Amino acid sequence: MTAAVILQARMGSTRLPGKAMREVLGRPLLSFVMEALRKIPADRYILATDHESRSPFLPLAEAAGFVLFSGSPLDVLRRFREALEAHPADTVIRATGDNPLVSWEMGRRILEEHRARKADYSAFFGLPLGCGVEIIRTEALFRADRDAADPYDREHVSSFLYRRPDLFDLHRPLAEERHRERFSVTVDTPEDFDRVSAGVAALWKEGPPRLADLMAWIRSRDAGEGRG
Repeated sequence: MTAAVILQARMGSTRLPGKAMREVLGRPLLSFVMEALRKIPADRYILATDHESRSPFLPLAEAAGFVLFSGSPLDVLRRFREALEAHPADTVIRATGDNPLVSWEMGRRILEEHRARKADYSAFFGLPLGCGVEIIRTEALFRADRDAADPYDREHVSSFLYRRPDLFDLHRPLAEERHRERFSVTVDTPEDFDRVSAGVAALWKEGPPRLADLMAWIRSRDAGEGRG
């Protein structure tokens, strides 16, 4: 069974334009995401973007060992299908380019559970927003691309699957309590970037941080702000 990490990213964010190339510790944000995802075992690693983002992303993808694929800027579901047609795999590990603190440990774990269960879709509930990945069986993703008409489903790739439990085998386990926190480490706004870049600077020592260290950092912030 073959697996492909497909990381979606583009330069045209409306709330924080060019966020993928904003620097933390002298590196573009996107490079941290790719380094973390390389720790999830897969047969191929693909950065799926749009045509306008291809030029700035190409050297980053090559340096990280990712193949660059460009497709539709808004129909991300179609972009994934076309990326898989160009680089076939049985299983997709879906991630987004605004999550530099994505948990490679939980990515490995949910991939193992997905394979053991032979699910169509798998993802953990309860992790801090921006820590998780989604695992999708390629045949299920192709069906979603064929049948999804709602623009929301075209943009969000996996929503067609998890909104139809009658059609697909969904594996959505609740993460262990020690891994659950109502906190965001995804970058969508300037305030998000400031918060997440502080986390990267604090935790990224010899590579992508372990989830236990990230949770400790989150809880220390909560305590310092009077939420602990």
